[in-house]
Amino acid sequence: MQNGVMKAWLESSHLAGANATYVEDLYELYLSDPELVNEEWRHVFDDLPVVSEAVVEQPHSRVRDYFRRLAKETTHLSATVSDPDVDAKQVKVLQLINAYRFRGHQHANLDPLGLWQQDRVSDLDPEFHNLTADDFDQDFNVGSFAIGQETMKLSEIFNALKKTYCGSIGAEYMHITDTDEKRWIQQRLESVVGKGTFTKEEKINFLDELTAAEGLERYLGAKFPGAKRFSLEGGDALIPMVKELIRHAGTNGVREVVVGMAHRGRLNMLVNVLGKKPQDLFDEFAGKHDETWGTGDVKYHQGFSADFATPGGDVHLALAFNPSHLEIVNPVVMGSVRARQDRLGDKDGSLVLPITIHGDSAVAGQGVVAETFNMSQARGYRVGGTVRIVVNNQIGFTTSNPNDTRSTQYCTDIAKMVQAPIFHVNADDPEAVAFVTRIAMDFRNTFKRDVVIDLVCYRRHGHNEADEPNATQPLMYQKIKKHPTPRKLYADALTDEGTVDLETATGLINEYRDALDHGECVVKEWRPMKLHSVDWAPYLGHDWNEEWPNTIEQPRLLELAQRVCQHPDSHKLQSRVQKLYNDRQAMIVGDKPVDWGMAEILAYATLVDENKRIRITGQDSGRGTFFHRHAVLHNQADASTYVPLANIHDKQGSFQVFDSVLSEEAVLAFEYGYATAEPGGLTVWEAQFGDFANGAQVVIDQFISSGEQKWGRMCGLTMLLPHGYEGQGPEHSSARLERYLQLCAEQNMQVVIPSTPAQVYHMLRRQVMRPMRRPLIVMSPKSLLRHPLCVSTMDELSDGNFQPAIGEIDDLDSKQVKRVVLCSGKVYYDLLEQRRKNEQVDVAIVRIEQIYPFPKEDVEAALANYQHVSDFVWCQEEPQNQGAWYSSQHNFRAALPKGAELNYAGRPASASPAVGYMSVHLKQQKALVDAALTID
Repeated sequence: MQNGVMKAWLESSHLAGANATYVEDLYELYLSDPELVNEEWRHVFDDLPVVSEAVVEQPHSRVRDYFRRLAKETTHLSATVSDPDVDAKQVKVLQLINAYRFRGHQHANLDPLGLWQQDRVSDLDPEFHNLTADDFDQDFNVGSFAIGQETMKLSEIFNALKKTYCGSIGAEYMHITDTDEKRWIQQRLESVVGKGTFTKEEKINFLDELTAAEGLERYLGAKFPGAKRFSLEGGDALIPMVKELIRHAGTNGVREVVVGMAHRGRLNMLVNVLGKKPQDLFDEFAGKHDETWGTGDVKYHQGFSADFATPGGDVHLALAFNPSHLEIVNPVVMGSVRARQDRLGDKDGSLVLPITIHGDSAVAGQGVVAETFNMSQARGYRVGGTVRIVVNNQIGFTTSNPNDTRSTQYCTDIAKMVQAPIFHVNADDPEAVAFVTRIAMDFRNTFKRDVVIDLVCYRRHGHNEADEPNATQPLMYQKIKKHPTPRKLYADALTDEGTVDLETATGLINEYRDALDHGECVVKEWRPMKLHSVDWAPYLGHDWNEEWPNTIEQPRLLELAQRVCQHPDSHKLQSRVQKLYNDRQAMIVGDKPVDWGMAEILAYATLVDENKRIRITGQDSGRGTFFHRHAVLHNQADASTYVPLANIHDKQGSFQVFDSVLSEEAVLAFEYGYATAEPGGLTVWEAQFGDFANGAQVVIDQFISSGEQKWGRMCGLTMLLPHGYEGQGPEHSSARLERYLQLCAEQNMQVVIPSTPAQVYHMLRRQVMRPMRRPLIVMSPKSLLRHPLCVSTMDELSDGNFQPAIGEIDDLDSKQVKRVVLCSGKVYYDLLEQRRKNEQVDVAIVRIEQIYPFPKEDVEAALANYQHVSDFVWCQEEPQNQGAWYSSQHNFRAALPKGAELNYAGRPASASPAVGYMSVHLKQQKALVDAALTID
């Protein structure tokens, strides 16, 4: 439609005729990038009447009148097109510049092996733009081409474009909509014709770092032949790249850097960047290990921490531990970075930098990468931008090639979803690598957004060193066998230019080998750790039963209750929310019992009152999926928000609650990372429905349940998983309790099913106030949020404590009891109501609130009055092959009186967690309750 507007104007303007093509081409340039046309024309096009795309037939009279007036009132435009042929050529030159900005990367020299079959891009040929050899000696205006001159010969422009966009760097940034960001990148690339300048000392340093990268791999290959090490060889430039990132970050004020990466090159990073002692690594290869902690993990999953000297001061480095599920570490790193930033008061990411290092197949193939990109600018998850490096060895995992692993030209195309700039760089050109690294770091610092570096390299060996790559990639590996190493290529280049001599280059090799032989740290920038801001010392060496401060004086509790119920008078609440807050006021004065939502809010209030930090995320967590929390109040007049828990008093701890992106895997991994870097506070992830955690099972399996045993990484993350059978079908009933119990061992985490508001209050406080730090898995309620029997008193909050097991609450004569029913969660209230309805006095009901670690002593105490009973039943809502029965019945039996029997009452085994029909659900529920209460 806009082109139709242009034609309508040209038909009526004095600039029609020979000038029409020129103006149309100029307008096309303006549409692609307003910066390509000069300021006068830009103002003309900016002032064009806006045309609605929804109108099928747009009248052009307004446009024609506008340009007729413009033609009468201005003379400078007609002067600029006095020679149509010359001006048409000028536009073509600008189009050529634009083509290189958009597509120059497709002709860049990116593949060290020269195997890429690149399609020729016709837009990059001057002839495509009707520019001939005769035009090459003509002077043209360069437009916005940031070369530092207003006019140049076409030959000079063409050569500068090729050097800038088709050398060892291929820049993709024209997909970005922000003009300032594009202009910034253009200035950085075009002003130096795509090539950085480095001092002699910097070049020798790059060579030294390449020598170290290659030297370690060769040393390990000779000393431990055939051992898996996931060699970096071919991508050696990663080491100088990461060190340059850290140096540049430190110079610009960054104080902490958190790195996440998979296997390839990890051992090299540990030794040559973080400063792990080579001897320690050699001992691991030799099978020596310290048996004082956990089960351990393989070498190429290990993390490390150190301080690193930069020109701007020391920087603390942390390499995150990583399982074989490669890309899952990325959101873990983001979460750790966000926690560090929050603790330092770093609002925009200036002090803490995340770096993630990806594989080419993994970055395109694993969905958590897209989830993490999507989180990058979300309010609850942004970290001021991440520098993302892809070690692109062009082969994927074992035998794959790009045609099998993705559907896009580049593995990095996924980054375009968040308009991140992408810099492809040939890993055999270390100076281009360093140049791009500085640009990427500066872009991140300037715009606080993600940036991607695609380090195009190769893999000298197979997927691991025992693999035989020639079996599936014969041509590539014939080429690799003959290809000089990156260190050799750069040493030769520096020798040829006279920067170093052969003796110096050889000396670097010998010095590094000698340092490895000595086994001590080989990183000259390494410093003893002083800067890390995470102090886990207070949380080490504690057990479950340790005393912890719990009592809150009731006057203080009631004062906090008043404060969390207050909001500005101008903040108009929705009617249902207003009623909820009115009910909470009634709870404070004792007119109503305390419900679940109020108890939970009071737990948070008491914690922030003691200056503890609280972070809660999840889908709908601000209000609560089931409309019970309402920690965030939405003004019905202007949609502004108010958070009472964040406004208790000036010296309180931070309270943050965020509605998360619609993801489980990346979000839960983020919160795990946050909790590992924030031991002093409460970090909560809440599933919208408990079974949605299925989408994050890799986080649960490989981090939450096993991170302490594998890596010694403690974590106090709390997971709230709504669970309960209310006839809502198979996807909204079970939080898959059985899966967590199956993962429980060695006191690795807690699994709790609280059944009263007081229990959730004490459970949340215990998770923070007790010095033990282990994950807490909570089967949280749905219907119990408003159940008339599921209430507590203020006394139970102020003076009580968490009860791992709760005995019979009705006044039964224990001598008349013939059966004891053990249960957990919502089914307790179904049993209680039916027993009261039946007026039974011969069945006692005991709740087990903590399933793991199993509270044997507490359960025995609850059963103390029933030592004469031999008939015990475990009752659950879940099918027999699910829930706690299979995983925990041995624990239940261990707490029973001698000679007692334990039987099962519940749904039969089922492939599905729940039925989909309400009538069937009710029939099943009645049957299991009757089976538990009926004594044969």
